[in-house]
Amino acid sequence: MQSRNTFRLTALSIALALSLPSLAHAQSSDKATGNATDLDNIVVTATRTAVTVDASLAAVEVIDRAEIEHSSARSLPELLRGRAGITIINQGGLGKLSTLFLRGTESDHTLFLVDGVRMGSPTSGLTSLQDLPLEQIERIEIVRGPRSSLYGADAIGGVIQIFTRRGTGREGMHGRGRIGAGSHGLREASAGLDVRSTRGGVGVDLAHQSTDGINACRGTYDPLTWAGAGCFIVPGTHLDRDGYRNNSATIRADFALNEAWQFDARAFRATGHNDYDGDYVDNSDIVQQVVGGSVRWTPSAVTRLKLTLGRNTDISDNHIGNSFANRYDTTRDSASLQGDFTVASGHVLTTGFDWLRDRADVIDPWAPFNKERGNRAVFAQYQGKFDAQDLQLSLRRDDNDQFGGHGTGGIAWGMGFGDGWRVTASHATAFKAPSFNELYYPGFSNPLLRPESSRSSELGLGQRGDGWHWQFNAYQTTIDDLIAYDATLFMPNNIERARIRGVELTGDIRLGEWDLHGQLGTLNARNLSVGFNHGKRLARRPSSSARLDLDRQFGAWGFGISGIAEAARWDDAGNSLRVGGYGTADARVSWLFANDWTLQANLVNAFDRNYEASAFYMQPGREVALSLRWQPK
Repeated sequence: MQSRNTFRLTALSIALALSLPSLAHAQSSDKATGNATDLDNIVVTATRTAVTVDASLAAVEVIDRAEIEHSSARSLPELLRGRAGITIINQGGLGKLSTLFLRGTESDHTLFLVDGVRMGSPTSGLTSLQDLPLEQIERIEIVRGPRSSLYGADAIGGVIQIFTRRGTGREGMHGRGRIGAGSHGLREASAGLDVRSTRGGVGVDLAHQSTDGINACRGTYDPLTWAGAGCFIVPGTHLDRDGYRNNSATIRADFALNEAWQFDARAFRATGHNDYDGDYVDNSDIVQQVVGGSVRWTPSAVTRLKLTLGRNTDISDNHIGNSFANRYDTTRDSASLQGDFTVASGHVLTTGFDWLRDRADVIDPWAPFNKERGNRAVFAQYQGKFDAQDLQLSLRRDDNDQFGGHGTGGIAWGMGFGDGWRVTASHATAFKAPSFNELYYPGFSNPLLRPESSRSSELGLGQRGDGWHWQFNAYQTTIDDLIAYDATLFMPNNIERARIRGVELTGDIRLGEWDLHGQLGTLNARNLSVGFNHGKRLARRPSSSARLDLDRQFGAWGFGISGIAEAARWDDAGNSLRVGGYGTADARVSWLFANDWTLQANLVNAFDRNYEASAFYMQPGREVALSLRWQPK
């Protein structure tokens, strides 16, 4: 029954997504005032400079604050789930470990930035998405496709940049607040305050989220035979709920000395507690912190210099019951000096220098280690416009303390035609250095690992009109020396080669008073290395996925539904453990019952589907949530 419902939702998604171009031609120009398209939407992540979404040669998606508030999502993984090119693997609901696969690449092949500061754990190589509260996020920019030639390591699959909360931009004092509650003991509260003058301003946002959770893992483990699966628990134990708590704060300040000099500083910190199932570690206290600032000097209309400094701190104190198990304390310090020079109208040259230092201090009675690694890089990018054609060239050279020099490059071209048509093509290389855990964790590491490298090619075709837009992208990525766990060696190892092929179809359209957003993707990610797993699918990548969002405003009332479907996948490299496909539906209703006051009700997994994203880890069933928001205009 589950697979049949998944097929129906996928079929519906395909039909609606493929109908977007024909439906779009039926729309008249007076419908262009809707939310489906915004030609003035600016992105900075794709090129490290400000360009419109329409002018970007990369496949990009922007999620703004309004979309976050109108969605049914209660966490960043829920917000990103099902979007073009993205697969989210969550292990048991709100607050539980969530990994992201972008365009079929590994979960540590996506670079995450928070307000321009590089984020992620040097030990695991991952970013703790589940610990970044939505109430602290203003905007998200998703860039699909390699960006190592601009950002260095980790950007094989793409880059996701998160911008923390901003003020209203208006002078004076402005506040906001929200409270909420829901299923499984969900409790939420947040408040923010901004004070702004003509030269600058300061602001702060505070947020709390907690849940009693569910009993997430159904896996078992026999410590006498070392046989088991899932979260390695002795049968009959850990039958309790796995709760989660997160408290966070964002502080910001900016000041313009004059038209040429601008300063800003930001700090984000989240602390929390997470319970989960396991017989060696079953709860953790976490800290996620990003502190950064920048100085911008714009001496003329054709010259701009920017210096950015930042530090990401990732701390996890792990316990078994009330007894200490281990502690992971990592920092990632970064600095960047970038210059943008308009050499002629429509021609921009960007050059810069990046510096990065990763440090890890692991306190573990069985496997302690302390490591540090630095990286220095220079990069250059040219962006040119020639009538209807656009060209982007980028080069970068990284010098790593451990792996030496590594060069990457990229080229992208686009051409516009009549009636809003546009074609794009690109090719780029990228790389990823092994994480500290892969290299040094005693008993489970391989110090002989080599960096992963990739080559990616992409073709795109799209069309934009009044109130509608669609985009089709086809891509291929080949990864050499892909790092994965080798069951024959009982340690990570370099797979010779993997090949990923995929297509994406996205569209936005306004039908009368309705806003429709559709996304559809297919993926073929395979292991091409010689050996037992040759030709097998890479683990945890569904072969197809789809998402549909439909929203409408009825005066003071708002209504929306979202459908997400993913095909089955394999949970292991040998393709012996299958995780079934699924389809879910969410619904939301909001009511602006007074000036600045909104009441919203969300229904998640409305049909109470029983499914897993990761083998042995159950997802919550049907959930409801109610929130009250005060947001002065």
